[in-house]
Amino acid sequence: MNKVIFLLLVIVVIFSCQKHQKEDILYKSESFSIFKDKVIQGNNKAEVLSSTHIISNYKSPASARFSRLVKFKFSINEKDNELPIGVDHWVIIGDHEKESSIVKFGQQPAPTPNNPDSFLPSNYQYTFKVDMSSVLNQFETKGYYEAFDGTRVAQSDFKGFCIAGNAEPLSWDFVNLGNKGLQLHPTEDPNIYEITLMFNPYDITQTQDKEWKLTKDISHKPKYTSHQPIVDALFNLSLEEAIKNIEPDSTLRTGAKWDGVWTRDVSYSILLAFAYHEPEVAKISLRKKIKRSRIIQDTGSGGAWPVSSDRTTWCLAAWEIYKVTGDDAWLDEVYPIIKNTLDDDYLTLYDGQTGMFSGESSFLDWREQTYPKWMDNKDIYVSQNLGTNVVHYQAHRILGEMAKIKGESSEKYFERAAMIKKGINDHLWMPEKGYYGNYLYGRDFKTLSPRFEALGEALAILFDVADDNKATEIISKSPLTEYGATCIYPQIPSIPPYHNDAIWPFVQSYWNWAAAKNGNEAVLNHGLASIYRAASLFLTNYENMVASSGDFEGTEINSDRMLWSMAGNMAMVHRIFIGMDFKLDGLYFNPVVPKIFGGEKSLTHFNYRNASLNITVKGHGTIIKNVTINGQSADKAFIPADAIGTHDIIITLANNDFPNIAINSVPNHYSLPTVTAKRQGNQLLWQSINDVKEYNVYRNGKPLDKTVETYFNVKDELYATYAISAVDSKGYEGFLSEPVVFAKEMKIFQAEDFAVASTLPYTNYNGTGFIALTMNQNREVFFRVMVEEAGTYLVDFRYANGSGPWNTDNKCAIRSLSINDTHNGVIVMPQRGNNEWSEWGFSNAHTVVLNEGMNEIKLYFEDNNHNMNVGVNTAMIDFLRLIKK
Repeated sequence: MNKVIFLLLVIVVIFSCQKHQKEDILYKSESFSIFKDKVIQGNNKAEVLSSTHIISNYKSPASARFSRLVKFKFSINEKDNELPIGVDHWVIIGDHEKESSIVKFGQQPAPTPNNPDSFLPSNYQYTFKVDMSSVLNQFETKGYYEAFDGTRVAQSDFKGFCIAGNAEPLSWDFVNLGNKGLQLHPTEDPNIYEITLMFNPYDITQTQDKEWKLTKDISHKPKYTSHQPIVDALFNLSLEEAIKNIEPDSTLRTGAKWDGVWTRDVSYSILLAFAYHEPEVAKISLRKKIKRSRIIQDTGSGGAWPVSSDRTTWCLAAWEIYKVTGDDAWLDEVYPIIKNTLDDDYLTLYDGQTGMFSGESSFLDWREQTYPKWMDNKDIYVSQNLGTNVVHYQAHRILGEMAKIKGESSEKYFERAAMIKKGINDHLWMPEKGYYGNYLYGRDFKTLSPRFEALGEALAILFDVADDNKATEIISKSPLTEYGATCIYPQIPSIPPYHNDAIWPFVQSYWNWAAAKNGNEAVLNHGLASIYRAASLFLTNYENMVASSGDFEGTEINSDRMLWSMAGNMAMVHRIFIGMDFKLDGLYFNPVVPKIFGGEKSLTHFNYRNASLNITVKGHGTIIKNVTINGQSADKAFIPADAIGTHDIIITLANNDFPNIAINSVPNHYSLPTVTAKRQGNQLLWQSINDVKEYNVYRNGKPLDKTVETYFNVKDELYATYAISAVDSKGYEGFLSEPVVFAKEMKIFQAEDFAVASTLPYTNYNGTGFIALTMNQNREVFFRVMVEEAGTYLVDFRYANGSGPWNTDNKCAIRSLSINDTHNGVIVMPQRGNNEWSEWGFSNAHTVVLNEGMNEIKLYFEDNNHNMNVGVNTAMIDFLRLIKK
């Protein structure tokens, strides 16, 4: 009898434990589980011991599975100029093997083998050797080296040889090779260069258990408690990291490893959380990003603005601060700044054909991480991105609202916003997929890239660019991988994780916010798990993680204590669970609580203007059942802007089912490589790509045909551009090839025939010379060109700009263009390499109408052509090119 009772007790205990564990689980996937007080991922475990104490034994798997197969190629002047895209040298590093055989620069390698079964030991030294005689001989005999694609590197521009590759410490980020210690060194043989690297770097401290204990005083901050200890603890961890990120000058530090204020980082962070957590610090931070009463574009591709154009994120942050504080002096301060900025953007970025603005993907500001390699910075300038255009749309709406408050005319800003919104929905929406495409790209004719872009999709929902039906489709149909919403999908092959093949918690936070607004419980649960898994196991708010493993190791750059990641973590409480929505008339509450996150939540001592709020949310769901404020029943969850004193708000949810629960969970996936196509007579030829289902043929940006061949016969015509893309067995399309031009009539007009030739010692120009455009020289240049037939022409300029590197700085050259005294937009000439003034390329092109006979084409500087540097706005002009269309 005693045994029977004992067995029954055991069964009851086991059943109770299982029931308790089931009730405690918040999310479960194949690889990890989130509980109310812990995270388990294989042998890795994080435990919440209290709201101020978490321990974790997380160990990065990166060093344990480091491949012996290393892909690499060499570089002149930090450019991808040794071999065609997708063609790499390789080596399988065997046991005790310490150096490569001598590789000849430019020699075609054998096909790349599969990864071997074994892995490379940690901290493994290996030496690469390369024979650079082919380059050095051309330098000596010709004064330049001509690469496989016809581009030339002048000996006078030569700065060094580097190595790029796929395995840490190698990188495919060509423009940063020197900074990463990847420059080759000469040997006793003048033709042979080498470098010794440490592969699979391993830090013993990564194997040690870690813990987080609160060390900063957060008693002056709002206090959050709930039935989910993991959320409470991570909220406190984020509060502490936010305090640590306030610099002595009262600005917001970007991350533990990154000092200074970055426009987009701080702006997205302020919108998520810091407008209400640190409004005065947020103001000071935004003030750091002003010059000439205009917003500063972060340094970036080709010399920053206008190649990158998401500086208008600043407007979102400034407006949120005003809604939170109601500070009229702040409105007076920021209004002219926003107006000046948007007016300049309109003159420089607006495309009347699409209604959208040009410029790089917002925050995705690393060229090869988001764009095909053939696109240079002028190509990025003419592209039109989803996220960037949503930001421009919202910025114009904000300026319109500000103008109304100040009693000034607002119609034109709302009209511009409406044009942008229409352009996004007309040109970027993909009904067959149920979400927007990434961007329009190309040159004279543009094509939509069908990749998913998480941040842009989320912002389109939050700012009502997408209507309710589109929002439901976006949230339910967008591809989501196991560890979260990747920045883009599918991934780009042969590009290491950073924006590509990665998850960023701040992007995930905006995505979660959008999922909450749309009322999709499954997608919201998935997104919350992404944030809470990473922060718990890593014990900090990292900037990014690898999509395939969820690990913080293995991305190109990363930092702990990232401003926008911690802002996103805090926003999950304020924006979603408490449902804060700041408006001009006051603070509204619209809580969204998945069933698994139900129970009672309390946020106390939250300061709003002149009031102190204690907010309680009970239950789960999306519908408010009842509200009491200071013990009295209220018809809505709302605190007016002029409230003073302490207010107790209790919101009871209806425990209703969410309206939407569909989710598109997918394995991580890479598209096929970008096709390289070329013209041969009236044929378009391209290389075969493995595992291709078919090739798409595009003419003038539009789909023309499908084929399994590697050639296409082009009809005889005056002007057309053709491009090819590869489609895989799952139907995912890779990038288009670089457009190939078929044109019968092209003319060039040497710049030195219209202005005094420069005496600077640059080479590789066409004709007898070139002219210099500076802030003092040739502020106006008149090209008088004769054409035999009136009609439509394509006009662009061959130029050089050695004022800075491809990937950073702020010295993009900009000039206005007029045709026969009619303004025709701007010519943008991005940087092409630091002090590389013999590196020539083409500007953006304009389609213009010319008269029969003489026409005047003017290139000139006006006030809205100022770049972010202001002082240096320089380019060399080789010739003007006209192509008859």
